[in-house]
Amino acid sequence: MEGTNLTAVYVKGEFGYTAYIDEMRGVITQGKTIEEAEANLFDALETYLEPDEEVSSF
Repeated sequence: MEGTNLTAVYVKGEFGYTAYIDEMRGVITQGKTIEEAEANLFDALETYLEPDEEVSSF
């Protein structure tokens, strides 16, 4: 993904921040602070991009 630009969006709510990657449906998280939400967003992105270890064939 080198050279790819993604848009991180942070939305302040009543109990903290929601964060998501605009271009990648399913990469969404939250945190009490914007720093926590950012760290969680990087974790969510890494998890999203990990290949599935279990490959099933039919």
